[in-house]
Amino acid sequence: MKDEFRLTPVDVRAQEFGRSLFGYERAPVDDLRDRVAAELERLLKERQTLEDKVQALREQLKAYRDREKALNEALVSAQQARAEIERLARHEAELILREARVEGERVLADARDTERTVRSETEAAHRHFSAYLVAYRHLLERSLAEVDALETHERDGSAPTS
Repeated sequence: MKDEFRLTPVDVRAQEFGRSLFGYERAPVDDLRDRVAAELERLLKERQTLEDKVQALREQLKAYRDREKALNEALVSAQQARAEIERLARHEAELILREARVEGERVLADARDTERTVRSETEAAHRHFSAYLVAYRHLLERSLAEVDALETHERDGSAPTS
């Protein structure tokens, strides 16, 4: 690495020029030296201010990049979470539908069993009722036959026999 020549305002002010017979007038050279030193000082201050601003802007840029990275990561995480939630919701919906179908089939099977039982009981009740009607009809017919026999017997004048 090559050594750089660095000139400071102090270097400019401290610079001495040798005298010669036909040399420059001292006052204008001193004045120029002071103005060059002042301008150099101003430029160095301005440079430092600009370097400070550049550093602040670099830090701000880094902070913005960090924020952007965090936002991107948060966005990716949110997208992944949304996808996972959607997947879980679909899975849960499928489970609910499957359970509802099973429950529906069970309720239908129970209803069919109940219907068969009710039909069977209704048919049995009809058979019992029909048998009851037949038995009651026979009872009535026997009773009518006895009544007819009693009437006939009473008309004929004979006493009933037991």
